[in-house]
Amino acid sequence: MNYSKMKPKEVRSLIREGKITGTTSGMCAGYAQANLVILPKELAYDFLLFTQRNPKSCPVLEVSDVGSRNLRYIAENADIACDIPKYRVYEDGILTGEYTSVEHLWRDDFVSFLIGCSFSFESELIDAGVPIRHIEENCNVPMFITNIECEPAGIFNGKMVVSMRPIPYAQIIKSVMVTGTMPKVHGTPIHIGDPSVIGISNINNPDFGDCVKIKEGEVPVFWPCGVTPQSVVMNVKPKIVITHSPGHMLITDTKNIDLKY
Repeated sequence: MNYSKMKPKEVRSLIREGKITGTTSGMCAGYAQANLVILPKELAYDFLLFTQRNPKSCPVLEVSDVGSRNLRYIAENADIACDIPKYRVYEDGILTGEYTSVEHLWRDDFVSFLIGCSFSFESELIDAGVPIRHIEENCNVPMFITNIECEPAGIFNGKMVVSMRPIPYAQIIKSVMVTGTMPKVHGTPIHIGDPSVIGISNINNPDFGDCVKIKEGEVPVFWPCGVTPQSVVMNVKPKIVITHSPGHMLITDTKNIDLKY
C-alpha cells in the first residue's frame, strides 16, 4: 500500500487499529511528523526548559494539557496513547518495554511533548532531487549518540543524538539550503563528513535505526535528532518516561510548508 499518498488521519486510524506497526518514514508526503516524550507533570518544566535550550535537537511543535491524550493544534482527534506505531517505556533510565499502545499505562499527571522530526523534511529533499537512502532501502534512518553535549536544564542533561543520510557531494549545499528552511524540524545539519569528529566510531553500527549503504561519491551528513531525549532519559534516569520507538512517529495534520514560517 502506498502510504505516502494517504492523509494523516487515515494513517493514524490504521495505526490505532494495529494495522501499521512499522516505521513512518515516507508516509503522508508533505505532512510533518513528530517525536514524542511523555513524562509526569513534576518533570515537565525542567524538560520544557531543556527543549528551549536545545532547539536544534528538540524543536517543540506542541505541549499537551496535563493528563490529556488529545492535542489542540497539530493533529485533530489524535490519541497520543495509541496513534504511534510503537512506543518505548523507560523506568529509572532502563528500557522496560515496547508497546503498540500505552493506554494501560496512562496517568492523569502525564504531559506530552511533540518534537519536530527530520522525516518531515525528507519529502522536501526528494522533491529537490536528493536521494534518501533509508527510504530507498525500506528501512529506518541510522541514528547515533554523539560527543556533543546538550545544554543542561534541571535534571536533564546528556549527549545529542543525530540522524545520518548519505548525500552525493554535489548535492550537499542543496541539502543544507532545503533543510535550513525548516528549523522547526531540526533545520540545517549539525555536522558534515568525518563521523569521528562528533564521537561516532563506526558509521556502520548505529545506536538506533538501521545501517544504510554509503556509495562512492557520497558524504555522511548528520542532522540533530528528536531521539536526543531518549539519550538524556537513559542518562538521568527519571522514574518513568514514555517515548516513541525511534523511527515510529506521530503523523500530524500540519503541512511541512507551514513549518517554514
